[in-house]
Amino acid sequence: MELHRTNYDLIGKPTRRVDGELKVTGRARYAAEYPAPDLLYGVIVSATVPVGRIKTLDTKRAAALPGVVRIFTHENVRSAAWLDRKWRDEVAPPGHPFRPLHSDRILFDGQPIALVVSDSFEVARDAASLVRAEYELGDHCTELEMKRTDAYDPPEKRSGIPPPPSPRGDAEEAFERSPCRISSEYRINAEHHNPMELFGTTCVFEAPGKLTIYEKTQGSHNSQGYVTSVFGLKSRNVKVINHYVGGAFGSALRPQQQLFFAVMASLELERSVRVVLTRSQMFYIGHRPDTYHAIALAADETGRLTSIMHDAVAATSHYEDYQEAIVNWSGMLYHCDNVKLSYSLAKLDTATPCDMRAPGAAVGVNAIECAIDELCHEVGIDPLQFREINFASKDENTGKQFTSKALMSCYRDGASAIGWPKRSPMPRSQKDGHELIGFGMATGTWEASLMKATAQAKLTSDGRLEVSTAASDIGTGTWTILAQIGADALGLPLESVTPRIGDSTLPASPVEGGSWTAASNGSAVLAACEAVKQTLFKYAKTMTNSPLADADYERTVFAGGRIAHDGDHARSLSIDEVMHAADLSEIVESGKASPSLLQMRKYTSYTHSAVFAEVRVDEDLGVVRIPKIVCAAAAGRIINPKTARSQILGGVVMGIGMALHEEAMTDHRMGKIMNHNLAEYHVPAHADISDIEVIFVDEADDKVSPLGVKGLGEIGIVGTAAAVANAIFNATGRRVRDFPITLDKLITETE
Repeated sequence: MELHRTNYDLIGKPTRRVDGELKVTGRARYAAEYPAPDLLYGVIVSATVPVGRIKTLDTKRAAALPGVVRIFTHENVRSAAWLDRKWRDEVAPPGHPFRPLHSDRILFDGQPIALVVSDSFEVARDAASLVRAEYELGDHCTELEMKRTDAYDPPEKRSGIPPPPSPRGDAEEAFERSPCRISSEYRINAEHHNPMELFGTTCVFEAPGKLTIYEKTQGSHNSQGYVTSVFGLKSRNVKVINHYVGGAFGSALRPQQQLFFAVMASLELERSVRVVLTRSQMFYIGHRPDTYHAIALAADETGRLTSIMHDAVAATSHYEDYQEAIVNWSGMLYHCDNVKLSYSLAKLDTATPCDMRAPGAAVGVNAIECAIDELCHEVGIDPLQFREINFASKDENTGKQFTSKALMSCYRDGASAIGWPKRSPMPRSQKDGHELIGFGMATGTWEASLMKATAQAKLTSDGRLEVSTAASDIGTGTWTILAQIGADALGLPLESVTPRIGDSTLPASPVEGGSWTAASNGSAVLAACEAVKQTLFKYAKTMTNSPLADADYERTVFAGGRIAHDGDHARSLSIDEVMHAADLSEIVESGKASPSLLQMRKYTSYTHSAVFAEVRVDEDLGVVRIPKIVCAAAAGRIINPKTARSQILGGVVMGIGMALHEEAMTDHRMGKIMNHNLAEYHVPAHADISDIEVIFVDEADDKVSPLGVKGLGEIGIVGTAAAVANAIFNATGRRVRDFPITLDKLITETE
């Protein structure tokens, strides 16, 4: 399906957010801001040990505070589903999903052990601080390095996560006979999401077994399914609303613990209940897993790759086998005949990791792109030239053709914008005062997926259009692009289109993740609008003395609220004329989007990027500044360059965080995260960010999706950390392989 005779008045044009005014004026309500009569407040009590059992749980002092309604523990919690499958949400990894208050067993530090419910948040908070637990401690291990030798291949694969492809050629033999070789190990420490909005749930009790839930989630249907399955409720009696989500980056793909507690308490007390996690508790609901990477690369004297070997070990919990596609990227980024990739898990006494912006690619591409830079230095060839020499024209993991790949244009435009020719290949050869200057680059890639999605379009006789689908907007601009798609499809002004999203009663949508929302939900909205247009045209043709009586649908234009002959706009009818003549107050049609199985057999689709960084490193103190980063991206059709640029900016900033700042500091003796706050868990601040230039290269793609859209949420972070690390090496001659690259490592690290 293609856009029908569209003039692209809005698609492709920078457009301000349709929800922007509500957000900047504070009228956009988030999950913990919805009012409810007779509302109760719940505060979670967290465990302070990593492994063990609860011997005693003293709640007497807490229960004695005036205003405390109930304290829930494993000893008195409402019964819930017994089978694992009842607790498994639609993106859950294999294993045994965590069940809050299921028993006295402690699986990880920070695990919820009680919920205090009160008629005010302040009383609930104070009472929670009075709950005392005594534990029987068990042996624990939270250090990945200690478990690398125990790593295993997960017996059950996570749905949607392809395992490493089978080896091709003979990577070991090719490595041994190649003249230029490097072998290195990289460590990328665990990171935490820390979106601005805390996780919160306001569960409004309507009647026994009937709830309206305002929830921070990236999928209202996923949360609805979890609640109905765990508590045995009917889907028609559970409504989940997530109109506005203040950031998530993957942490809200799975239902989090506050949802269980709010629903459980609401059903038990037959009252509305709100539960909000603290910033500290946000560190125990999932994280980007700690990973080790062993990479060996080889090339001939001309810079042509002869061998790629990438082995990764990633951390998971003891109760679930969380998996990502970490090493697969190394087999498809460049042409090489001899490739061997492997991936295994190591169980630690932590909460299960979870998807975090570009899961797998953010760490896997980072490691391989740093190793590629090491090989370039070994061969003595320019990193940009090396990537051009080894350019892959197809996905060599599968043999499939790309639906499009404008990566060469990304290389060209990005190099020009950063001033790549002024880079000196010799480390430590460029200096300005006390600062060493360096330039680095990396390739980025991410899947461009089309998922099953449905939508509805309703056109009223006054020329207003409503498009609805249960998509989520976590800050990406979904509200706006759906309005743009609907407006252009029917030739209406943007202000005549009302999008409806973030509600489980709306047409089914996948979770908002994987950068597939614009392509999937946008294509479903397009299909629904196409159905409306066809219905409208059918009525227009049958009108008495219709100027469109002999018109062919394919040769009509919908523009300015009218239907006109493509070659003669004077022969036209307005929408309200047609609907009035047909005695219609509204036209309602549905649409859907889904991948073509025939096309999937032949083609594969990815976004691509080239990231270039300039760094300045204080020679004495090791302080790193990044005056400029350029991200040139090939992502198909860009619906809204304004919000698209914002997505790339956010991804690049997170990539800078991976490169220089973000790291979970765990005291492995106690199994505790020590920096579970924004004072000590460092994220990039305004002072850390200078010039970020975003370039969208032209890339037409008629196969990836009906809209030609690929998605942008993830591609901005992939490759950014590697570009910064490679620039640091070019500046200092020091190759730091332990991320983040903090100044202490720069001062002490030697080549």
